[in-house]
Amino acid sequence: MNATARPPTPGQLDPVESTYEPRLGETVEDTEHRRIGKVMGFEGPYVQLRPIEGGREWDATPEKLRPVPVAEALSPLIDAANRRSRGAL
Repeated sequence: MNATARPPTPGQLDPVESTYEPRLGETVEDTEHRRIGKVMGFEGPYVQLRPIEGGREWDATPEKLRPVPVAEALSPLIDAANRRSRGAL
């Protein structure tokens, strides 16, 4: 490691040491589109994702995906449920 390089912070992958490979059913963030989704399948060079709250699938490049902790993945769902319970939706 050179003097200017920093080790990866916890939760980050070192691109030199390993490459993240999403698995079917896993919840990930598409950092290119800034969306969280569940891995639904693989088509050619793309990973097919669906929003965790349901909806239309989209294609993402595997290099732009990162695993998402459960709490982070559930946060948008909890927010939506709270808005519904208050009659905001």
